[in-house]
Amino acid sequence: MNVLYVMIGGFFGAICRYALGEWLAADRFPIGTLTINLLGCLFLGWFLTSVSERKTVRPETVLFIGTGFTGSFTTFSAFSLETINLLKNGYELLAILYILASIILGILLVFIGYKLANVKGGAG
Repeated sequence: MNVLYVMIGGFFGAICRYALGEWLAADRFPIGTLTINLLGCLFLGWFLTSVSERKTVRPETVLFIGTGFTGSFTTFSAFSLETINLLKNGYELLAILYILASIILGILLVFIGYKLANVKGGAG
């Protein structure tokens, strides 16, 4: 049954990822994927911290939202492919900027999500 929660969450996460990626599409720099990954990092940091504080959250909720939706919404594989494409097309500086922004800002936003979830009243 757990796989069903992940599958349904993944279905909705993939649709949201596709829609936002299309809406934010740019010619050279993959701003859509960067934005999606960073939003996913922020959300996952906040969500997992929040649910760990609430003993009443069902494991199915974590599977649906955390593993399914967020796992499908974020796009590390697309990040990797787009980095290779930037390098293949001679955009070494953009590739380096993309890698650094994704990693540094992603970690920072997970930390901010964690802190937001621990603000008085934020984690129940």
